[in-house]
Amino acid sequence: MAADQEFDPESVVGEYVYVAAADFIEARIRAGKIPPGAALPAERALAAELHVALGTARRTVEELRDRGLVRTLPGKGTFVVEDRPES
Repeated sequence: MAADQEFDPESVVGEYVYVAAADFIEARIRAGKIPPGAALPAERALAAELHVALGTARRTVEELRDRGLVRTLPGKGTFVVEDRPES
């Protein structure tokens, strides 16, 4: 899925929606659409933006953290890291 498209959870086949959503956000990060240091939307806003359930949005953020692409600061938000691992 291209970084400039909207995420469509209905089109996800053969993988978990949270993984596909993380792939979508990772593509946007790598394309520079979400720059280093930028905050991701809060989980509820992210769920609305991606058209997914809140639990799926939480799993998506967890997946992005596991990939080393974002860091969550309690009480502040989730931010794209400056030094990202290569894909």
